Amino acid sequence: MTPQGMGKTRYLPPLRRSLAAVSLLALLAGCQATPSDALHGTGDLGVVVERATGSLAVVDTSERRILERVEGLGDLSHASVKFSRDARYALVFGRDGGLTRVDLLTGEITHRVMQSGNSIGGAISQDGSLVAVANYEPGGVRIFDSATLAPVADIPATYRDEHGETVRSKVVGLVDAPQNRFVFSLFEAGEIRMIDMNGETPEVTRFPDIGDSPYDALIGPDGRYYIAGLFGEDGLALLDLWHPEAGVTRILPDYGRGEARLPVYKMPHLEGWAMAGDEAWLPAVGRHEVLVADTDDWSLVGRIPVHGQPVFVMSRPDERQVWVNFAHPDNDVVQVIDTETREVIRTLSPGEAVLHMEFTPKGEHAWVSARDSDRITVYDTRTFEVLAELDSESPSGIFFTDRAHRIGL
Repeated sequence: MTPQGMGKTRYLPPLRRSLAAVSLLALLAGCQATPSDALHGTGDLGVVVERATGSLAVVDTSERRILERVEGLGDLSHASVKFSRDARYALVFGRDGGLTRVDLLTGEITHRVMQSGNSIGGAISQDGSLVAVANYEPGGVRIFDSATLAPVADIPATYRDEHGETVRSKVVGLVDAPQNRFVFSLFEAGEIRMIDMNGETPEVTRFPDIGDSPYDALIGPDGRYYIAGLFGEDGLALLDLWHPEAGVTRILPDYGRGEARLPVYKMPHLEGWAMAGDEAWLPAVGRHEVLVADTDDWSLVGRIPVHGQPVFVMSRPDERQVWVNFAHPDNDVVQVIDTETREVIRTLSPGEAVLHMEFTPKGEHAWVSARDSDRITVYDTRTFEVLAELDSESPSGIFFTDRAHRIGL
C-alpha cells in the first residue's frame, strides 16, 4: 500500500484525517480525545481499478478525491469488486485467480488467496458471510468465508460433452440471489445452475439446455429474474427465481448477433442493463442503438439511435436518466438519454477509451473512467458540469460502497 497525494491538493486518508483532527482539537482544548472521535463511516468511499499497475485507488465521493492506493493485487484486467456487508472491506476478484480483501479505512490488504488459475468475478451472499468466485480454470465456483477467506465449498462445473466425457465448463454471470443463493451460467455446457447455501452442504439445482454459449448474465434489482445472454444464438434465457420449478424461458428472440448490421467490436455487459420503472434499457448488439423492453412481457417497445455500439447502459438512481458508453472506435464519448422523452440530451467527452461509469448513491454525480487518458472525470448529473478530474493510471471499473446493500452488485 502506497499513500498517494493525487489532485491539486494534498490530502490524507479518511481515518488519518480524523486522527489528525482529533489531535489538533485535543491540543487546542488541552483535553484527551475520546475513541469515538476517531470513527469514520465508509458510505461515501469507493474504489477504482487501475488495471495496468494492479492497484486500487481508494476514493472519497464527498470530497471527490483519491485517498490512497493499494498495490499488489495481481492481474486486474477485467477485475471486479464487491463489498462486505458493513461496507468496510472490498473483495477484489482478479483475472489471475487472486481473491483479495482490502480494508478501505486503513488501505491494507487483510487477506489474499490465489484460488484458481483464471477467474471472472464473484458475489457476496445475502447475509454477507460468504464470498463466491466464478472460475474459468478450473471451471467451477469456489466459496469462501468472507471475513477470513477460508475455503467453504468447491463446486466443479462438470458436464458430459458430445463424446460422453465428463469435462469442466467455464463459469460466467455469477450473482447473489435472495435466500442465500448463488446463480451462474456454464459457457460450454449451456446451463444455468443455482446453489442454495442454507443447509449443511451446498444444494445445486441444474437448468440444462438454456441455449448456446451463455457468456454473461444479470439479476434484476429485486432479485427475481436471472437473465443470461447467449453468444451462440439470438435471444436471452430467463429464470424466474420466484418459480424456479417453471424452468428457463426464452425472451427477446431477436436480441443478439443475428440482428447485427455492423461488425461486433465488443459484446455488451449484461450487468450494464438499466431498469427504469417497468422498462429495461439494454445495449443492442452490433448496432448503434439502445433498446427498450417492457418487463411485463419482455417485448421490444423502443429503439433509440446513439453514437456507437453501446457497452454499458446505466440508469441514474432516480431512473430519470440513462448514461451510455461505447465500444471501440467510438469509445471516447458518453451519451445521456432522458428516459421520459427517450431522447439523447447530452454528449460528453470524458477522454479516450471510456470503460466504466458509476453514480453516487443518490445520483447527483457520475464518475467516468477514461483508460487511455489516465483520468477519472466527475460530472454533475443535473448541469453536466465537470466537478473534478483525477489522475489515475489506466482506470477501468469504478465501484462505490452503496453496492454492498444492493442485490446482484
